[in-house]
Amino acid sequence: MIVNTMKKLFLSVALAASVAVYAGGFRVSLQGVRQLAQAHTSAHTEDASVAFFNPAGISFIPNKLSVVAGGFGINTNFTYQDLSTAQSFVTDNPMGTPIYAAVTYKIIDDLSVGFSFSTPYGSHLIWDDSWSGRDIVQELDLKSFFFIPMISYKLAPWMSVGVSYVHVTGQLDWRRTATALNGKLELSDDKAKGSGFGLGFYFKPSDKVDVSLAYRSTVDVKAENGKAQFSDVSPALYPLLGLDANGADTFTASLPLVEEYSVGITYDLTPRWSVSGDISYYGWGHYKTLQLDFAHAQVGNDPSDPTISTSPKNFKNSTTWRIGTEYKFTDYIAGRLGYYYDESPYSNKNFSPETPSMDQNAITGGLGFRFGSFGVDLAASYVFMQSRKASNSFYNMTGQLKGNAFLFGLGLSYNAF
Repeated sequence: MIVNTMKKLFLSVALAASVAVYAGGFRVSLQGVRQLAQAHTSAHTEDASVAFFNPAGISFIPNKLSVVAGGFGINTNFTYQDLSTAQSFVTDNPMGTPIYAAVTYKIIDDLSVGFSFSTPYGSHLIWDDSWSGRDIVQELDLKSFFFIPMISYKLAPWMSVGVSYVHVTGQLDWRRTATALNGKLELSDDKAKGSGFGLGFYFKPSDKVDVSLAYRSTVDVKAENGKAQFSDVSPALYPLLGLDANGADTFTASLPLVEEYSVGITYDLTPRWSVSGDISYYGWGHYKTLQLDFAHAQVGNDPSDPTISTSPKNFKNSTTWRIGTEYKFTDYIAGRLGYYYDESPYSNKNFSPETPSMDQNAITGGLGFRFGSFGVDLAASYVFMQSRKASNSFYNMTGQLKGNAFLFGLGLSYNAF
């Protein structure tokens, strides 16, 4: 009986951990501080921060050389109330610190190249020691790194096209309890990787209008040598579960970062005042199940092969709506505001405690300062998460989830020639 219980716990947690490293938290648009201040809208070509959002946009950067870099602080809090016991549990998360950098260079008037680096999927989640989902997740620390070279060509003075190559690497450290065995389980992987591409078009039909159309393909991130390690568990159970003498095994999985489509528009109401809007569509509906292949462990749920485990995910396509504005008080100081609504990609019955997600409303704002070729941008955002009732039968969890987040960022830029 204890071995069967152990297999069920191992299966659910291992599957959850694998998806969390790449799908968890979903794509956060923290690749430009000035974009954050305007609700992450994308139709801005003042500097190289446009590189991540649309490779075609780098053709319209007014300077031959543009360099940007910045970082963010993210403070996220979640509260979960178990409806079967009425107990409430909270997270104690360290501050997240995603960073970004980009550089673009105009080789000739119509041909530009660029490179973008960012960490859009990083997070660190820590739940109460006694919380009701501790057999699924106690602590999760994940990092991802995006490396994106690109090239853009002006097809006409008012239109450009751009393509990019997207390379992703990821790291995971996942800890949880194994209550049935009075032990702990840690899953880790620091060499997962995958590749994809981006395609974009950028239009400036007049001096007052910018239009951005961008697509980023699915990236199948492959974990080839993930490690599962038990501790404080009786070694007598290792052979029954197919683990080695150290209580460990390896696993492989292929995990999708699904495709993205975005449309962005910026319109100059006056020479000093502009408004921007974006619609982004994410194809999470392709993500129905996750398969995990163990090297030796007999913990699967596939009748034909006990080393293969599958987990239902049943995500749905989601949309994000954004609107932002900028007003230049002087030639050197600009103020920015924004609002966005972001849909969660899963329903209540598919709630994932390792990657809490809710529909979100957010307000954003910031300031920009220009000193000749140098710029300094500040931004902040408060995210109101809509509470939801979680009812996932796979994890046997029914509860009420609430949350909020506060973000701030500092960005630097240099534009020359």
